Amino acid sequence: MERIDIDGVGLEVAPIHGPSDRAPLLFLHEGLGSVAMWRQRGRLWPQELCEASGRAGWMYSRRGYGASDPVPDVRGAWQDGPVWSRGRHRPDYMHREAERVLPRLMQALGLQAPVLVGHSDGATIALLHAARHPLAGCVAMAPHVMVEAMALQAIELARQAYETGDLRSRLARYHTNPDNAFWQWNDVWLSEAFRDFDIRDTCRDIACPVLVVQGVNDEYGTLEQVAAIVQAVPAARTCVLDDCGHSPHRDQPETLTRQMLHFLAELP
Repeated sequence: MERIDIDGVGLEVAPIHGPSDRAPLLFLHEGLGSVAMWRQRGRLWPQELCEASGRAGWMYSRRGYGASDPVPDVRGAWQDGPVWSRGRHRPDYMHREAERVLPRLMQALGLQAPVLVGHSDGATIALLHAARHPLAGCVAMAPHVMVEAMALQAIELARQAYETGDLRSRLARYHTNPDNAFWQWNDVWLSEAFRDFDIRDTCRDIACPVLVVQGVNDEYGTLEQVAAIVQAVPAARTCVLDDCGHSPHRDQPETLTRQMLHFLAELP
């Protein structure tokens, strides 16, 4: 595990070594994820994918997640800055990650036009970045391009599980500061202002190859997310997985890897 300083904030990063003759993979975690949470049931799916595809890769934990530096005053008043903000997130927090943080992170890692592989919030960030910057490809697993009622219901249940159940203790295995990780995500998603979050028009500007992955049993989103992306990016490839919830790399890792290898093999 390594750390990289981005405008005064330390981010946890983890390399996956591999050949340098193909665009590397940069993995963007979910709303409660981290570098450590890519490893489930003893498997590190990003590493398996990199090895199978003959590519190098990088994982990183966003600010406030994993072992990265926390968001100051995460439930307090929002204050802007050139790269980072402090306080409670605003509805554009994924735009800020895509447009302010990711370019600096890629520069620090020496990455030019990698393949972004994002999950959930990470998938949305990947799509937002792809709409503004050149990439070799973009994989969006369980993305959110608009807010669905079922997602808000699931996130409200997560709040209850965090406050009265064992979710906090489970997250503490993967995050130095689980409160920082949870509240920066949960508070903004359940805010009234976030209900208007919608990036369907922005997705029309994506020029790189796109693969959209969605589980049929995803508790945070429906196949309408896939349909919306295909309408915005007609050339996008889709992978709909049966017997799969919100985390395809955990529920259907072998099938997902096969689909990913087909997609990666066809990239320029």
